[in-house]
Amino acid sequence: MELFPFQAAAASQIASRFQTYMQDPLTVTRRQLVPFYQNLSAITGSGKTVILADAIEQIRSQLSVEPVVLWLSKGRIVVWQTLTNLSTGKYSSLVGEFDIKPLLECTPEAVADSSQGLLLIATVGRFNQRDKEEGDRRIFRVRLDVAEQSLWDQLKERRDRQGRRRPLIIVYDEGHNLSDQQTQLLMELMPDALIAASATTRVPQALSSTIERLRNDKRWTDDDLVTKLRSADVVSSGLVKKNIMLGGYLTPMELAINDMLAEMKQATEAAHDLGLPFRPKAIYVATTNVPEGGTMREDAARPFDQRHARPIQIWRHLVESAKIDPAKIAVYCDLRFDSKFPPPRGFNLFAGGDSDYDTFIAGGYEHIIFNLGLQEGWDEPECAFAYIDKDMGSPDQVTQIVGRVLRQPGAQHYAAPSLNTAHFYIRTDERGVFEAILEDVERKLAAESPEITLTIRRTTKGGSRTYAEATKQRQVPTVSIDSSEARAPVGKIVDRIVDFRQGGSSTIGKGGRIQVLQTIGEGTTQTEEWVEVEHSNRVTARWILRREIQQLFPAHGDRTLSPINICDIEHPKFDALIEYNSAAADHLREQARNIVKTYIERSKLVQNALDHPYVVGNVPIDEGKLMPFKNAIHRGYSGLNNDERPFAEALDKTKRVWCRNPSQGGFSIPLLDHGNTRTFSPDFLVWLDRVVFALDTKGDHLITEDAGRKLFDIEPMEDGLLLVIRLITKGEWTIAPTGEFSKKSGSTGHTVWRLRNGRIQPSHTESIGEAIEACLQK
Repeated sequence: MELFPFQAAAASQIASRFQTYMQDPLTVTRRQLVPFYQNLSAITGSGKTVILADAIEQIRSQLSVEPVVLWLSKGRIVVWQTLTNLSTGKYSSLVGEFDIKPLLECTPEAVADSSQGLLLIATVGRFNQRDKEEGDRRIFRVRLDVAEQSLWDQLKERRDRQGRRRPLIIVYDEGHNLSDQQTQLLMELMPDALIAASATTRVPQALSSTIERLRNDKRWTDDDLVTKLRSADVVSSGLVKKNIMLGGYLTPMELAINDMLAEMKQATEAAHDLGLPFRPKAIYVATTNVPEGGTMREDAARPFDQRHARPIQIWRHLVESAKIDPAKIAVYCDLRFDSKFPPPRGFNLFAGGDSDYDTFIAGGYEHIIFNLGLQEGWDEPECAFAYIDKDMGSPDQVTQIVGRVLRQPGAQHYAAPSLNTAHFYIRTDERGVFEAILEDVERKLAAESPEITLTIRRTTKGGSRTYAEATKQRQVPTVSIDSSEARAPVGKIVDRIVDFRQGGSSTIGKGGRIQVLQTIGEGTTQTEEWVEVEHSNRVTARWILRREIQQLFPAHGDRTLSPINICDIEHPKFDALIEYNSAAADHLREQARNIVKTYIERSKLVQNALDHPYVVGNVPIDEGKLMPFKNAIHRGYSGLNNDERPFAEALDKTKRVWCRNPSQGGFSIPLLDHGNTRTFSPDFLVWLDRVVFALDTKGDHLITEDAGRKLFDIEPMEDGLLLVIRLITKGEWTIAPTGEFSKKSGSTGHTVWRLRNGRIQPSHTESIGEAIEACLQK
């Protein structure tokens, strides 16, 4: 599992802050610490579970005693998914040094065994009763068959066989749901750290004293208490969709759904044309057993074709009018039927909640009819379309549903904008209802995800569209990284990495000391003392090498773009266990730097005009902000900024075929440098004879970096269209004989950068028109 750069940085920040705090922690009593606290603030879809998993593994690597981690979630489905993903699934490599099990399978032996970390997973339902002697909360019961202590007491004491109290880290991946009562119970365990993840920074009142101690005694500010992810990083990574289309319909249900199905069909065709392994899905959100406009529950003792419950009305329209195969439709809600009037065969009803969930997921349904209580834990990236019935149309309810459709399949943006867009079709009775919803969504987007583009449309007739079609068919050669010449030298570096499986002094760290509470003596002479321990828990050599390469050359989730892809990382010598701050770890980090340096120097960019070229497709537009053009591939563009607008107008006057290139999901070029940006998306594309010019009007940062130099020299692999890069920077730039780039102070106009005789050369122009003509010279 490869983390995105922002995910790795967030995990490292949490772990680093914990380590710093534990060097000099605050105390409540002699044996109880004020717990370290951190809130991970991130939008839906940013990969909070991945970050938390990596953070606890980093924390584990720097502790001197293997910790116990109590990982909590609100819903049972979420807990089951977390357990599967961490123990055997896609995140298991991040926590490979932990013994992972459900909380209630924890035994005294597991708590006492500090040979590896212990990760226990449970719902907060295990902690929501103050009276521990009632109900079915088995965690509080004495398990007489295995011990004289209750599991709760075992976690509170958590002594290993050497009498040391193991650190306890509590992770809550839905921190906004943490109640005061739950917090009070969890604090009884005397945790060393409490790490919560939430899209908000709401803190339970029961934590106020902890927060105040950290603020007053450690002088912590909000920035110290919160690890916040930039939504721009999440969007650019491809984890969430780039656009939101919000449509308001003053129409019958059928017209709104027909519009959605028409655009869903186009998106499905686009996914097929791109050879993608998924097809877009749709959800339909409506009240369950109440007919339109009513407040009373509908009488279920009626024939199916006479029922007015909204899920049935939606299902019938999909099957009878839209001719959708009933096998592709799921009705996941508590819809009632009388035994005398059952639904027709092929009506896939899931009314059992959690008990039906596995069967529902296994069905792979493309159309899912929900009530408002969308199944917690159901986060389907392939879901890109949502019809929301008028009775559900309160602003808060709609914004809850928005988060369910924002995740992006495959964690990447695609060449078809419809596959990067979350589509919402909201049917209301009055314009004022939609405007209130729009205002709420706009406000929350502006605060949490300003990088996501919001497109609005309003209709009373249906049949409207939010995409400008490509009126001309144009292609661009695909650009990729050719690392064939880097394989051999990188392989030699990997071969030279020392095998530390035999251990030795070089595998032992010399890091900072951390105190551990330990029982000293026997019988009546036992006392508890804080003992300083210098060494830390061990990690694999593979873990250190992979993390270092990832941080130096982040692959943004695509392992094929990483130097790790040409390393024999599975060699048995990388199973060696070493301490995080040891000389062995330093050796591995140094070799990782050599690997990345060699990969960048020996790899090159190549273009291929025949193998899956980029095809310009439809682009999303906002009719109210559309700027029309005569010679562009599309009839116009919306959202042009102050720099792009005059450049687009000047391009149109050349009468060449051109288009604006979307910043996410359009044509992009991989970069070969040490930066966090892995791809370059030029602002405009222009076709002239057999040449495609990729023009970028804000290339200052690329000019001064090595990546910019390689951009100008993209080697063609075969005959066909030729891609040429031109960067345009403001002002007058020059190159010194020593190769240094500089910008003349106070200069105006634009500088065009191109490759001539194997050397990068700047050309200054006084106007945008002159700059474009300079760009289009072969």
